[in-house]
Amino acid sequence: MPLFNRILVPLDGSEHSLRALEIAAEIAKNFDSQLTLIHVYSRTPVVNVSPFLMKDSIALAQETAATVVEAKRKTGSEILAEGEKRGDAKGIQTEKLLREGHTIEEILKTVKTGEFSLIVMGARGLSRIREILLGSVSDGATRHAPCPVLVIKQQAPKE
Repeated sequence: MPLFNRILVPLDGSEHSLRALEIAAEIAKNFDSQLTLIHVYSRTPVVNVSPFLMKDSIALAQETAATVVEAKRKTGSEILAEGEKRGDAKGIQTEKLLREGHTIEEILKTVKTGEFSLIVMGARGLSRIREILLGSVSDGATRHAPCPVLVIKQQAPKE
């Protein structure tokens, strides 16, 4: 069995995540590993509607929320398709997972149930305040994943 038999690569469409995919593909080639791409999208927060609004307004709000969720799902599918295309170009067959929910929770659940041996993910340059308030996906993964996590930082431009 290879050292890293199953590798999970979270993709959000950013350059950081695509760079992580490139590195994960190289690791997969070298270790004869299975590569799985995951994209997690969230539902639009439910807005409390005043009881004084008409039924039509409530229906419109629900319809708009459904449209937004469908757009997120479609974007996620496109991100995964692009990742699969890049994996194919490197000769790596990939599995794709599209999940709805809280990003880090879905990644951790997938790692545990799928028995992944490595997560390769991009780091995003969140500001310190945003990172404190929101946390970061890569931080959550490194703290809570039951397997090693390789966080890929974007290379600084050469001077």
